[in-house]
Amino acid sequence: MNRSMKLLAVSVAALLLFGATGCNKLKARDRLNKGVTAFKNVQYETAIKNFSEAIALDPGLLNARLYLATAYAQLYIPGADTPENNRNAEQAIDEFKKVADSNPPKEAKAHSLKGIASLYFNMKKLADAKEYYKKVAELDPNDPEAYYSIGVIDWTLSYQPRMEARAKLGMQPTEQLKDKKVCDQLRTANMDKIEEGRQNLEKALQLRQDYDDAMAYLNLVYREEADLTCNDPAKRQELLKLADTWVDKTMATKKAKAEKASPGGIVLEQTGSGGGTGEQQK
Repeated sequence: MNRSMKLLAVSVAALLLFGATGCNKLKARDRLNKGVTAFKNVQYETAIKNFSEAIALDPGLLNARLYLATAYAQLYIPGADTPENNRNAEQAIDEFKKVADSNPPKEAKAHSLKGIASLYFNMKKLADAKEYYKKVAELDPNDPEAYYSIGVIDWTLSYQPRMEARAKLGMQPTEQLKDKKVCDQLRTANMDKIEEGRQNLEKALQLRQDYDDAMAYLNLVYREEADLTCNDPAKRQELLKLADTWVDKTMATKKAKAEKASPGGIVLEQTGSGGGTGEQQK
């Protein structure tokens, strides 16, 4: 008899726990829905409150954590170096990392990794940003934007110290760098970045042939290398010609895209093996 009563008590307790858990999950989804409504209405602080409550009620509610991270990211203002603003970025990064580390579906993980990389880039933490864009590329080798972003970062990491060195020498922006010592130092420090940047931008173009932003940065990467080719005038001119070629390709591609679009921004119907209509790819 006592054994039967104990089993009954355990069963009742389990049912009560199951009921409470189920109730919490329903409450969590209610908070999630309220948070989404606030998010869509650009009420990010209200959205954050609701998403946080949803996670507290149901820690496994992935969409709530993704939305929470994105809401914090929306509050972040690039370039505003204040404790509150930086805290918004760090909280967004922390939530994105929790999603990425939870073995989520591929799309959710990619979204989180891109969110982290973008925030680090806007915070000017370029090495961290590049690390996470590389993780995006590893997760999805067919994502051209990841390779493009790595290329942009590599160019930035090379361009900034070169321009600082030129400023210290009192040089004009268009003036050729002729100080051999400075040139050799910059070349040693930056050529790996220039080469990596070029390879990634070329990869982006292999995956998206009309990627005009990648073309524009290839032009910049070639000019970066040209300025560090101080002892070989012929090679320098060759690199500058290559850069000019990518300027022409960029302009031609932008023009072709503009001609395909109507004044309203909708792509005109195209004939061919694919047929049909679609939106202009940016």
